[in-house]
Formats: sequence, structure tokens, C-alpha cells
Amino acid sequence: MCPPRPSPLQNRVLPTGEIVAERARGMFTGNRGILPFTDGRLGTSKWKHQHWIICDLTHPKGRYHGPMPARAWTPLFFLDEAVGLAAGHRPCAYCRPDAYRAFKAAWAETHGQMGHLQMDRLMHKTRVTRDRQQIQHKANCANLPDGTFVLLDGQPHLLLGGHARKFTPQGYSSSITRPNAMVEVLTPAPTVATIGAGYRPKLHPSA
Repeated sequence: MCPPRPSPLQNRVLPTGEIVAERARGMFTGNRGILPFTDGRLGTSKWKHQHWIICDLTHPKGRYHGPMPARAWTPLFFLDEAVGLAAGHRPCAYCRPDAYRAFKAAWAETHGQMGHLQMDRLMHKTRVTRDRQQIQHKANCANLPDGTFVLLDGQPHLLLGGHARKFTPQGYSSSITRPNAMVEVLTPAPTVATIGAGYRPKLHPSA
């Protein structure tokens, strides 16, 4: 008899900002600092600094510190880049320099020229409250750019063209017509503007 598979760590980030235990890893990893685990579950702290970034799964120098490093950043995982953006992250300048430069250029179109410290401070104010709740905002769904996440019938959906694709941790499932109505937007407002200015997040093949 095969031994039971160990329970997955609580390190998968959802578009709602929640961090859950999920076996599927997705296309990207990310960094919020060193987050301690107890029996595979995160404690109260869900970040250690404001520099929330989206990284490649493979380190540029081939380094890997493991899923629960004691002295290195704790890897979190996203289905794709649109999920990471919705959760309040941005592209990493070190391991994804082309994506970072494209994001920074599109950001400048709507927010003005900023360094990463300024961007991160502004993003932090618009992604999470002091009691660790995701900040959501309202907008007309018809006017939002592709790659934005919204809540429809209480479920996260990715907007693409005239459709909205329902999110699951394994990929996107059913598609519905994009509504022409006010909706709750999960992607932080500054990031929505950046996507609208031309940044194109990398999407999971199921999209």
C-alpha cells in the first residue's frame, strides 16, 4: 500500500487574496517575505513587507530554498499572472525584468513615473486593509480591461473580451457573457489602470 500523500502547504493565493492549501501550483510563484508555518498552515501574518512580487517558478541562478525556508522568502503560488495581480502583487524586477519594465511603463501612463518603492506603497494602500481584508472597489464591468478579476454571483471571474471566465484553483472553467453592470472588482484600482494602459498579464492556458 502506498503511503498517504502529505497535505499541501497553505501557500496558494486566490484572486480574492486568500491563501489556501492546494496541490496544483500554477504558473508563477511570489514573495511577501518570510512567513512561518505551523503544521503546514500559515500564522496570522500574511506578509512581512510591502513588496509583493510575482516571480518565475525557476530562479535565474537555479537556487531553490524549499517551500518553508527558515532564512529566505516563503514561496507563494498563483494560477497565472492575472491572479497574482488581483491579489495585489506586481512583476519582479529581478527574475522578470521584461515584465517589470512593461508594467512600470504602463503604470507611468496613468500614475506618473515612480520607482518600485513608491509603487509598492501605493499598491499596499489599495490592496489590503489593516485587518488583512482585500480592498475591493466597484466599476462598470463593460469598461474594465481584459485581465481584470471581478466577482460575479460571489465567484471570481477573469474578464476576456465579451466573456467572463470562472476561476478555479486548477484553471478557468465555465464562461459567461460579460455583464454591462456595476460589479465588485478584485484587482486593485491602480493595477486595473495599469492593465488598461497596455500591460498584458500572462494567462493560464485554460483561459
